[in-house]
Amino acid sequence: MTILRLAFQSLWSRKFTSGLTIFSIALSVMLLVGVDRIRRGTQVGFEGTLSQTDLVVGARGGSLPLLLYAVFHIGTANNEISWGSYQHFAHHPAVLWTIPLSMGDSHRGFRVVATDDSFYEHYRYRGDHGIQLDQGTRAEGIFDAVLGSAVAQQLHYHLGQKIVLSHGLEGSFLKHTADPYTVVGILARTATPVDRAIYITLWGDEAMHLGWQNGAPPLQAIPESQIQKSDLQIRTISAFLLRTRSRIGTLFLQREINTYKPEPLTAIIPAMTLEDLWNVLSAADIALSLVSGAVLVVGLLVMLTALYTSLNERRREIAILRTIGLNARQVFTLFILESSLISAVGAACGLAAVYVILFAIRIPVENNYGIPLAMVGLSSRVGYYMACVVGAGALLGFIPAIRAYRNALVDGLNAG
Repeated sequence: MTILRLAFQSLWSRKFTSGLTIFSIALSVMLLVGVDRIRRGTQVGFEGTLSQTDLVVGARGGSLPLLLYAVFHIGTANNEISWGSYQHFAHHPAVLWTIPLSMGDSHRGFRVVATDDSFYEHYRYRGDHGIQLDQGTRAEGIFDAVLGSAVAQQLHYHLGQKIVLSHGLEGSFLKHTADPYTVVGILARTATPVDRAIYITLWGDEAMHLGWQNGAPPLQAIPESQIQKSDLQIRTISAFLLRTRSRIGTLFLQREINTYKPEPLTAIIPAMTLEDLWNVLSAADIALSLVSGAVLVVGLLVMLTALYTSLNERRREIAILRTIGLNARQVFTLFILESSLISAVGAACGLAAVYVILFAIRIPVENNYGIPLAMVGLSSRVGYYMACVVGAGALLGFIPAIRAYRNALVDGLNAG
């Protein structure tokens, strides 16, 4: 216990140098553990974005693009699905429910998603959490709109406000000025991409594009007052989500959709496609971990340098310690304890900094970029990192400890 107290006092007497060394190790650990925790938090966040959905169906194309634009609102659909094909599978005996999605418009950088009541009734995230309204009601009228919580917060919109949607994604100069939408509801926060979208009805999507041909607006815009639901016909959607009545039926239905003769379609299982996404990103994860590991090595070498270069200044200190009763083995242990304490405190500070930063950036990242970032706890991988840092610090402490062990009592008394 005396040696441990001496180690604390010794480090405190050199608190500036010790603090810088601890800071370098903490920064290194923060980078190393931060990469791992952000990766895992992103995985958990993405996996929790969509629950209880067995298949995501879109026009023929790649699995990842379909998942990204249909669920995470990243990218665009290459093609549309006919309403007839959607109805065929919506009424399929193996299907429990479906959620149609039509996307292609925006408002001040936020996606506009046309859907129906099934979205509010069946969409699930993070297990069994459903869509809830924080204010107002669902979109039922042709020109009704419901805002995600991030949209309402960032744009400072309120119930009853009129908004004009843009044709296409951000940067489009074509606006549906003749048909403004009225905000009738605001969704409760979900911490998923749902928060960063504006939801209208499928009829509203058709009304917005009434008279458009080949992506061009009509010469004379049709005002809202002259559009009735009887004038509208839903022709296409971008994608739809579905849940099957049994897990066994999912694979059979997926095959049936992928080989559907009337129209080329693609059906994906969200969990399996997410695994493909993580496999694609694994190379970047490894590269970042290697860089962080290299930074950690540098931090440990800084500690070694600080301890080793201080030996000449501490020769009299060591000699006095031996004079008052400490033997060479205890001096050796003192240096090992100092290096272990520096690495342990640095690792703990780095770990704490990771969670402070994650807590601080989580909501801004979700609100501004639509990337769900979950707060995840410790893992065996993080524990392994921490053990390696403390163990490496203790091993590196052997180098100055051996040098101190060899210093003779007379050499210490005669020093400077």
